[in-house]
Amino acid sequence: MQIVQSFVLGALEGLTEFIPVSSTGHLLLAAHFLGFDGGNGVFEVLIQLGAILAVIGAYAVRLAQMVRGMVARDEREWRFFTSVVIAFLPAAFAGFLLHDYIKAVLFASPRLIAWSLIIGGLVLLVVDRLPLTVRYAESDRLPFRVTLGIGLAQCLALIPGVSRSGSTIVGALLMGVDRRSAAEFSFFLSVPTMLAAFALDFWKSRHLIDGSMAGDIAIGFVTAFVVAILVVRWFLGYITRHGFALFGWWRIGVGALALLALAAGY
Repeated sequence: MQIVQSFVLGALEGLTEFIPVSSTGHLLLAAHFLGFDGGNGVFEVLIQLGAILAVIGAYAVRLAQMVRGMVARDEREWRFFTSVVIAFLPAAFAGFLLHDYIKAVLFASPRLIAWSLIIGGLVLLVVDRLPLTVRYAESDRLPFRVTLGIGLAQCLALIPGVSRSGSTIVGALLMGVDRRSAAEFSFFLSVPTMLAAFALDFWKSRHLIDGSMAGDIAIGFVTAFVVAILVVRWFLGYITRHGFALFGWWRIGVGALALLALAAGY
């Protein structure tokens, strides 16, 4: 049963990591209702490495181009790299300071996660209908003030259920970035953000990882990688054509069902 649960949670991680519905919120709620012992959230964080490798694989050509350009001192590639670093720093700093509180308090509150899903869903529905003016249509040419704003928005995702991709995409949209570029920049920003979260959690929780948990993590990791590869390729095309309403309703539905289940004593 633990193997099946690891597979299910890995698939859920891959499905939800890069769409604005909160993978962490979904994983923590699913683990709660399945009775899955993930080592105080260790499993849920560590399998994200599979999703990280998925986005690296999906954008391997673009990332290699950036590295080559930086070696060749290409100004545009260095500017893009700097913009990602600027966006990364606020959440990295806040996450490092608040890590223990987030893991001990916020991760342990299914009701908070459910309400975060619902509120975030309502925000997505509202933003999706706003007559926003597009001023930036290239993810690697965003002004530094815009990328800093996206980075500050990402800090909201320290609350489980808010969604890292959701907060960064909404922040980008409100600052005039078009849908596709907002999602692409969110993908690129996910790489250092998730790697840092993985490294910090791995270091702080390394004493909790025994042989049995390593097997569960491996199953979840591989499943998350395969599913995330498929989702990343699909997501950009979908939101360009249809927007974010589907994900807003999804969040509201999952959050409402979770609240009903909690009220029933599950």
